[in-house]
Amino acid sequence: MDPLDIVGNLHNIKPVYQPIVSAIKHDVIGYEVLGRFHDAEEWMSLGPFFHDNDVPDEFKVEVDQHLLQIAITEMLESNKEGLLFLNRNPKQLMVNDGEDLLETLLMFEQKGFSMNRVVIEVTEHDFDEEFEVLSHLLLYYKTYGIQVAVDHVGAKSSNIDRIRQLEPNILKIDTKMIRTHNSDSFQDIIYSLSMLAHRIGAALLFENIEDDFQLYFAWKHGGRYYQGHYLAKPEFELVTKNSLSLDIGEKVAAYILREKSLVEQRLTFTLAWEQKVKGLLPKWEGARKVDSFVEFVTDQFDEESFRMFVCNSDGQQVSSNFRKREQTWELEQDKKGSNWAFRPYFLENVMQMKTWRKGILSDIYSDIETKDMIRTFSFPLNDEHFLFIDIRYSFIYDNECLLV
Repeated sequence: MDPLDIVGNLHNIKPVYQPIVSAIKHDVIGYEVLGRFHDAEEWMSLGPFFHDNDVPDEFKVEVDQHLLQIAITEMLESNKEGLLFLNRNPKQLMVNDGEDLLETLLMFEQKGFSMNRVVIEVTEHDFDEEFEVLSHLLLYYKTYGIQVAVDHVGAKSSNIDRIRQLEPNILKIDTKMIRTHNSDSFQDIIYSLSMLAHRIGAALLFENIEDDFQLYFAWKHGGRYYQGHYLAKPEFELVTKNSLSLDIGEKVAAYILREKSLVEQRLTFTLAWEQKVKGLLPKWEGARKVDSFVEFVTDQFDEESFRMFVCNSDGQQVSSNFRKREQTWELEQDKKGSNWAFRPYFLENVMQMKTWRKGILSDIYSDIETKDMIRTFSFPLNDEHFLFIDIRYSFIYDNECLLV
């Protein structure tokens, strides 16, 4: 694909639009603009042209400007609402200090196309190139109402601080990462990104969704927007909800039904474990005989647990560790006196148990000692003493509701 042929034949270039779908309304809320070039035989993607480092940035800007003008004109003429997502790399944006793009958008604003409908996508791995200049330019654009999205977010964890500095409106997550990372590490990445999005007030957009599992993953992990061939391929027309390849509302209804069932099963476990401990409370004789009490508990939780102990309300462990190895429960008396109040949520959970007199089942997490993914069930024995029962991974694995 000769760059001169492309720039010299702008009349053979047209935009295609890939829909962005909302998790809230299950409708098309915008389109990502992509370019196609007709070489007298077929329409070809302009991706290679834009990704070729040997193509002058001025050429890319000229083609992008051409695509932008057609896209906004078509949206205005068809009275289509929604956002317009524009891919730009820093070098393109900085040509003429970014004025070309701004002047075009200001011109179309006078024709009725509001600036806040424009979303500029920048890729995270481009942050290494003159970030401070890029940051100032994007923040300047934002003063006009233009939105900013960071694409391929999570590809470089070292850029978290820069993302926070930029405060984008949208974080785009490539679902291809599901196939290239192991499940545990990807869960950690998604958790970190969702926390980041929550802190800076950004929405999560999952792109490159190609199957039902990826769509479910996006929905389950807080995706506000979805994009990918599973929903709709790029088209020359501005497609609507009725033209999507599947009924998002129907899919989400099935996800909700499944999730409610898993939550219900998880609560059933929690309630059953509560009843087990409550049945043992008559045997509680205070901290002086705490190990004798925990020994009774091991009989009731022999299938589920591999470790248990009792702490006071300040986080200090008052019992030995009861640790199951092979089929035998062993005492680890040296653990007595340890303080666990430094753990996140420990004191909050203790106060909740004290207030509500109910047990708490933790989220799934990696145990420091075993490195296995586990959960902890905790229960108030009285206002000052709390039982902690660690649920072993093999039991969690055998019960899907505990895995999620």
